Amino acid sequence: MKKKVIVIGAGVAGLASAIRLQHAGYQVRVIEKEHLPGGKMHRIEQDGYQFDLGPTLVMMPELYKEVFELCGRDPDDYIPMQKLDPMYRVYFHDDTEHPYDISSDLTTLIKTIEQISEEDAEGFLDYLQEIYKRFTIAKKYFIQRPFRSRADFFTPFMLKQAMKLKTLDSADHFISKYIKHERLKQMISFQTLYIGVSPYNGPSLYTMIPMIEFLYGVWFIKGGMHTMAKAMEKLFLELGGDIQYNTNVKEITIENGEATGIRANGEKEEADFIMCNADFPFAMKHLVKKKEAKGKYTDKKIDNMKYSCSCFLLYLGMNRKYEEIEHVHNFVFNEELDKNLNDIFAGNKLETGSFYIYIASKMDPSMAPKGKDGIYILLPVSDLSTAKYEWNEETIHYYRNYILDSMKRIKGFEKVDQEIVTETCMTPKDFESKFNAYNGACFGLQPTLSQSNHLRPQSKATHCKKLYFTGSSTHPGAGVPIVLLSAKIAAQELIHDDQGIIYDYQ
Repeated sequence: MKKKVIVIGAGVAGLASAIRLQHAGYQVRVIEKEHLPGGKMHRIEQDGYQFDLGPTLVMMPELYKEVFELCGRDPDDYIPMQKLDPMYRVYFHDDTEHPYDISSDLTTLIKTIEQISEEDAEGFLDYLQEIYKRFTIAKKYFIQRPFRSRADFFTPFMLKQAMKLKTLDSADHFISKYIKHERLKQMISFQTLYIGVSPYNGPSLYTMIPMIEFLYGVWFIKGGMHTMAKAMEKLFLELGGDIQYNTNVKEITIENGEATGIRANGEKEEADFIMCNADFPFAMKHLVKKKEAKGKYTDKKIDNMKYSCSCFLLYLGMNRKYEEIEHVHNFVFNEELDKNLNDIFAGNKLETGSFYIYIASKMDPSMAPKGKDGIYILLPVSDLSTAKYEWNEETIHYYRNYILDSMKRIKGFEKVDQEIVTETCMTPKDFESKFNAYNGACFGLQPTLSQSNHLRPQSKATHCKKLYFTGSSTHPGAGVPIVLLSAKIAAQELIHDDQGIIYDYQ
């Protein structure tokens, strides 16, 4: 008889781990509180417009495809992708008439960089070479393996590899060694916000994020990112898995130091193993109720950990197509990016802000009514534990007006506030209530040095057998490709334990 695994949450990591385990011969049942798969890779449908709720940029497409290839499927049948070139356009508030198109074609990219600062072109190539070396080390020895204990990290071999990563430097300081032009620095260093950490205190290793874009490109999935979630759901069901939606798990039941099942709707359901894709801090505080099973992750510890920034998002259904805006992805930078970032992580209400505009209907017209566009706008803001202001209608109105007034400076958006026919939004409070994102932090725990690698929550519970975790707050971290690796690690950990496999990751 097949052993049963209950997966709590149909987020990206939950679905990916469920597929891997179902394919490996387990009987897997996913229990999800929402009515759709994907977690923050959700979809908003309103008045004929369809919006990706959270993630939008497809990087490292091979990791998206891997889970389908594992099961002998052609990924193109599930997640048809198209490479974008240019990848995105960058505007600066004080000079919106001269935007920069950023390409992953290195020849084109270098020409763009030379236009910005010819002196920095050589430094840019030096940056790429240096961070690529670190990326290959991180990929081989760190982000694709678990750290069950300090001893897994503190070996002569691993310490030697860790030294090569040079993680003590901040992302901003590292970039500044190679690039002096302020705009060019901003265009590269801001991308640590993809995983919710400031370039001023995020480890320099995370400047591999823009490098991955520059060298490997950005892709678009037909139907938007939610297509990936629906495709994983489809594959999981094809493999014989089971999903129950609209069911809120209240407890992971633990007996004699082992996870034995879950409690939902007032009833207990038993399983041989539990894979938890609920946000790790939330799960430890609210689902793991037995104190001895928490280990070091007590309520006090959870409250004192550092959390990523959050986001304020607008989803706008417009009354026309925006032919003047040529690209799907657009970034609008304020010249005072340093103040913007400091305010986000200090909890201040933003006076100036850089934001991101995504128009998926440019690539897939079916995501909006005929002849119309839907516009998604993301503004990074403080998480709820850091914010020194309340999220209420006044705050929403304040940020909405700031964004729309800033957009009016861009050719094509001059009357954007008058062209909205339907709209909705997401605030940090919404992320907290809808997705159990602790403190409304969209990216989970900050990937600081003290919360990375062996110091980050791992997939295998330390003080409870047969309990595993996956998702953005666990090792190796946030971002869709990295969360897919989290699922791979977690599934392997469960299988190794079940089969008594001791694996040497060196």
